[in-house]
Formats: sequence, C-alpha cells, structure tokens
Amino acid sequence: MSEALVASHTPGADTPAPGGSGARQFWRRLRAQRAALVAAAVVALLVLVALAAPLLTALEGQDPTTYHPSLIDSARGGVPVGSLGGLGADHWLGVEPQTGRDLFARLVYGARVSLGVALGATAIQVTLGVLFGVASALGSRLVDQLLSRITDIIVALPLMIMALALLAIVPSSFPRPVLVTLVIGLIAWGNIAKIARAQTLTLKGLDHVAAARLSGWGTWRIARRELLPGLAAPVITYAALLVPINISVEAALSFLGVGVKPPTPSWGQMLTAADVWYQAAPQYLLLPAGALFVTVVALTVLGDGVRTALDPRAASRLRVGTGGRRADRAAKEAAA
Repeated sequence: MSEALVASHTPGADTPAPGGSGARQFWRRLRAQRAALVAAAVVALLVLVALAAPLLTALEGQDPTTYHPSLIDSARGGVPVGSLGGLGADHWLGVEPQTGRDLFARLVYGARVSLGVALGATAIQVTLGVLFGVASALGSRLVDQLLSRITDIIVALPLMIMALALLAIVPSSFPRPVLVTLVIGLIAWGNIAKIARAQTLTLKGLDHVAAARLSGWGTWRIARRELLPGLAAPVITYAALLVPINISVEAALSFLGVGVKPPTPSWGQMLTAADVWYQAAPQYLLLPAGALFVTVVALTVLGDGVRTALDPRAASRLRVGTGGRRADRAAKEAAA
C-alpha cells in the first residue's frame, strides 16, 4: 500500500490526533482558549494536591483518621471548640464535629478517592466502549446486531438505580473505592460504544482503509493502524466530559450511603456526615461542597476546550461576551 495514499487520507488530517503535527495543532488551539487554560491549571492543582496528600498532611502534622475528642465541646452536641470550627496552626481548616478529625487531611485524602474513582471509571468506560463499538462496526451483520442490542441495553439501564442495587449487595469487605469504580465503569459505557461504532462505520469507507484492506491487512491490524487514530478525537472529547459526570456520581452514591464508607474519606461521604451541621459548623459542609463544585466546573470547561481544540470548526460554547463583538466592530471599521 502506498504510504503517500495513507498519509493523504489519514484521519488526523482534518481532526488532530495525538502525535506529530496533529498534537502541536491541538496544543496551539487549546492554548488559545484562556478559560480552558485556567481550568487545566485548576485540574492540575487538584491532581497535585491528591497525589501529595501524604506530604501535605505530614506538613500539617495530622492524618485523616485520628480522633481528637479534646477539640470537641460535648456539652454543645459535639461542636468544635474555638472559632471557625477549630481552625488554627495545628488544624488548617478546623476539625469535624463529633469526631475532631482534621478537615484539611480528610479533604485532601478525599480528593484522592473522588478523582481516582472518576478517572478509573472513565478508563473502564472508554476501554469497553471502544472495544464494543469497533467490534460491532467491523464484525458481521449478526455480530453487529448482537453487540448493538447489548449496547442498547447498557444505555437503557438507570445508572443510579443499578449502582445502588449492586453496591448494596456486595460484602463490605470488598474495597469500596475499587467497587464504586468498577460499578460506574461497567454500567455506563454504552454511549461511548455508540460513538465509536458510528465513527468506525464512517472511517471504513475512506480510501486509506480500502487500500489497507486490498493490501491484505487483517481486520484488527486495520483497526489498530487505520481506525483507532481516527477515533482519538471523539473518544478523548467524550472522555473529558465523562470525568466530571463520574465525580458527581461517586459523590451522589457516597451521599446516599452506599459509596465510600468511613473512615475512608471522600467528598460525597463528607457531605453525608455534614448535612446536619450546616448551621453549627458550616465549614464542614461548605468545604467538600466547594471542592466538588470547583472540580466539576473546571473539568467541564476543560472538556469543552478539548472538544473545540480537537474540532476547530465547532464554535466554542464559552465564546460569549465582548470578544466576538469587538472582532465584529474591528471588521466593520476596517471595511469602512
């Protein structure tokens, strides 16, 4: 097969894929979006905090599981002693009501659990979705119908109800963060499988794929060498938007009491314990809620930036305000 023919019809010609000049174009387009850059910096900071949680808590001199009963006023129902929930040099964000556990330590370790569950579940969803989608598009008619029906069933399953049912029946001895990751990942891969199947069916009709088939390449070699690069853009875009969704799902499951169990901290589990303390100790509720809000917004904005950078023809949903009007005025003044 002619290398020139393959190069001239590569899927990355119009939509940049990782590697080579496509990666450089992607980074250049992403850098042009200030909102996406700010969101990426916030996400990078959150990941750094999660990875450095042991170091940060060591600097503070605390850990997420030690009780401090002396810092709790039992006569007032377990409210932390002191102002601002016991905030001080030894406890940078104060302590939990009733237990006296350090809030900063639980918050940074909770970032590990929440982000780890979301990223792990997204990896499972992408892997299963791409495998099912590509296999369905490249298989026989019977295989396509069978895998498509399985995908339809997965898409139709109510995620929260199925997750609640599965998490309730699994023994508590099973590591809860791993279980939540598996449940979310194994239930919610249907949409990405549909995206992968549709994109693969489109790519199958391109000249470079036909040339590879005529050259005697096998099905999976064609999929690996010719189709997967063309799937990179839609899959990466959808995966970037799945991460904040999975963070919200993990928080909801933990809030409902079937997700991560104490003493392992997660932001959703912290919200569960804080729902009755919003007046007596508001920081106990506001800190995990604020962390969840900032994380989900940053990941959503970053996902939109990735979508726009991978498909520069699409208008970004973030381009609102005065920027467009200034460009229009400049064009009119130049024409006048």
